[in-house]
Amino acid sequence: MPFVIAALLLVGALCALDLVLTLGVIKRLRDQGALLAELGSGTPALAVGEEVGAFTATTVDGVPVGRDDLHDDTLVAFFSPTCGPCRKKLPAFVAHARSLPGGRDAVLATVVGTPEAAAAFTEALAPVARVVVEEADGPVGAAFNATAYPTVLRVAPAADGRVLVTADQVELARVPQAAA
Repeated sequence: MPFVIAALLLVGALCALDLVLTLGVIKRLRDQGALLAELGSGTPALAVGEEVGAFTATTVDGVPVGRDDLHDDTLVAFFSPTCGPCRKKLPAFVAHARSLPGGRDAVLATVVGTPEAAAAFTEALAPVARVVVEEADGPVGAAFNATAYPTVLRVAPAADGRVLVTADQVELARVPQAAA
């Protein structure tokens, strides 16, 4: 009989310890969830209806480009050579950009990184887009508030002349239709 009582006390103590540890883990997960929510509360780029900031940059072809060069319906993308999803999305982006009616002038692609690291992206994008290579805090990225990669947006001038984001979730699989 004393053996059974000791075993029950041991099992009870282990269950109580397990309960305390489980509650501690749950508290830590809630705290971390709150921290992640705070860190991730910002958007990775401008949202629909927000104005694009002023910028000037030079493309890899040596041509200056700025906010005033974004006319009609311009596709804008941000890639990073160190980003796995960017490498996966690049072929679909190139195919989508190739099908746009405005050609290279209707597409602005920014590769965030050093020119050496961005070489493969630049080579793939140059036939279908005006390509800018810049560091993480470059002028194009700052104008679009781009903080996550890949980011693909559509922009167009509003009636008052401001350049606004018209789409922040561009479906690259859909082939754009020319206006009738």
